Amino acid sequence: MLIDFFLHLKSAKLPVSTREFLTLLDALKHDVVSTSIDDFYFLARTCLVKDEALYDRFNLAFGAYFKGVDGVLDIHADVPESWLRKMIEGNLTDEQKAMVAALGGWDKLMQTLRQRLDEQRGRHQGGSKWIGTAGTSSFGAYGYKPEGIRIGQQGGRSRSAIKVWDERTFRNLDDSVEINTRNIKIALRRLRRFARQGVPDEFDLDTTIERTARNAGWLDVQMRPERRNRIKVLLFLDVGGSMDPHVRVCEELFSAAKSEFRHLEYFYFHNCVYDHVWRDNHRRRNERIATFDLLHKYGRDWKLIFVGDAAMSPYELVQPGGSVEYANDEPGAAWLARLIAAYRDAIWLNPEPERTWQYTRSTQIVQELLGPRMFPLTLDGLQRGIAALRK
Repeated sequence: MLIDFFLHLKSAKLPVSTREFLTLLDALKHDVVSTSIDDFYFLARTCLVKDEALYDRFNLAFGAYFKGVDGVLDIHADVPESWLRKMIEGNLTDEQKAMVAALGGWDKLMQTLRQRLDEQRGRHQGGSKWIGTAGTSSFGAYGYKPEGIRIGQQGGRSRSAIKVWDERTFRNLDDSVEINTRNIKIALRRLRRFARQGVPDEFDLDTTIERTARNAGWLDVQMRPERRNRIKVLLFLDVGGSMDPHVRVCEELFSAAKSEFRHLEYFYFHNCVYDHVWRDNHRRRNERIATFDLLHKYGRDWKLIFVGDAAMSPYELVQPGGSVEYANDEPGAAWLARLIAAYRDAIWLNPEPERTWQYTRSTQIVQELLGPRMFPLTLDGLQRGIAALRK
């Protein structure tokens, strides 16, 4: 059974390994969890899934394989009543047990269910006795009864049935869903690199024990610098014009980056970086920062990330004076080339769908300057971009 479950997860494109599967078997051998299907679910997810983004995919695969659990109360299901009793009773709260007792206890509830199945001859809607829908019977779906058994309903309504099997808590972590701040944070964390730098103001327990032992028992207290994230990021954000529809996702990226990176410097530009950028969009006309100053201030160890749709007139990239805002002395492509040469670890995140890039000449020019380092601003694209920065 479990070998088939392992193969089922593989067929669902979950990266589970044989070593992880053996860990699961060893945990079961040592009775780490009870025989509850819920306990087995959490144990299996802990042993087999190492990435939060895959939790929802695992939930779907787990539910599909153990679909018999969803249908154990179907008249065609061949499941021992003792197993059903143990599995459901083990998940009841004291309040729910009291609700079941209102019908005369679990035995009475199951006896009544068997009797109704024997007596009922067709579909029933409404009412308080038969197995049906939209009623107040203890058995059925889409109705209301505090103490009861759900049959044939896809999801909870009053949230009071004995067991809800189909809840998917982690669906927002699937890498196929719309990007959000939490997903962005998870992706950005892969770029972090920690090192101990600065003043030694943190107590080092392991080294203290080792030095004290070597010192014949005389206490030798050792301190160490705090462990900090060494990654430094330069973030250039395109604003205005064709970027207006992408404000929300850019805000989420910016918020996630500020929380994940201690060393983060951000600047704004419109369409393309020229001889200046700015930090405040409300004061962009009179508080500008020279791009040359940035090249001299921030060293080559900084990671460079552009965020923009790269959609503009080609003249803005290849012609002096091509900017739509002012008469620039040098074309935008020249400034992009300087930045890319100064910071070899550079990527461009594009919020437009990747399939549309080939239809925009300016996007193609930016891709020629960057090489294969333009990625879509999706969860998958962000993960690929972070992987490229880590090389």
